[in-house]
Amino acid sequence: MTRVLVVEDDPQLVRALVINMQARHYGVDAAPDGTTALRLAAARQPDVILLDLGLPDMDGVDVIKALRGWTRTPILVLSARRASEEKVAALDAGADDYITKPFSMDELLARLRAAVRRAEDGPHPPGTTLVETDDFTIDLLAKKATRHGSGLRLTPTEWHLLELLVTNPGRLVTQKQLLQEVWGPSSGNRTNYLRVYMAQLRRKLETDPSHPRYLITEPGMGYRFEA
Repeated sequence: MTRVLVVEDDPQLVRALVINMQARHYGVDAAPDGTTALRLAAARQPDVILLDLGLPDMDGVDVIKALRGWTRTPILVLSARRASEEKVAALDAGADDYITKPFSMDELLARLRAAVRRAEDGPHPPGTTLVETDDFTIDLLAKKATRHGSGLRLTPTEWHLLELLVTNPGRLVTQKQLLQEVWGPSSGNRTNYLRVYMAQLRRKLETDPSHPRYLITEPGMGYRFEA
């Protein structure tokens, strides 16, 4: 049974989440604050954590940081905070997904299932050298990419971006992380760099660059590689 920890101080929302998840055979624990959440996470070892950022005793971002000190359990943020900087702060702290309130229960459950699948599949292990999709293959060791059997010419910057994404399949990599990794800590908010290079990668890798299947944009937050 998949076990979920719900960290939320709104009792009505907690009740709705518990009823919906138990009906789908999830095991559910609930915590009304950050302190209880950290204690339950250690004691119950949940498979997924649903976390509100506005907790009565501590900020949810601090809870994420504390959890990430010892666990890679998927964390899905549920928050009424809509500002891009709030979302980026949570993702940079280690959250795996960000769902804005109010939300559809069906969408939440779909994202919950996706988080469980990604955790079960796991990222490519350190020894992995080959990433294969229906349309292209990435050889990480040889630093070569092929599409339908033909070699692709990628610039060093394009390759660096692609490598960061494909080695974190299904996981959102934030704009800040990509900028710092590829262009260095002084790159600031030069998100136009990312748009230009991601467009180039899509032209080379995607069948329909305007409707990408593999290199997915999360508006205002970052990018995700879906295999």
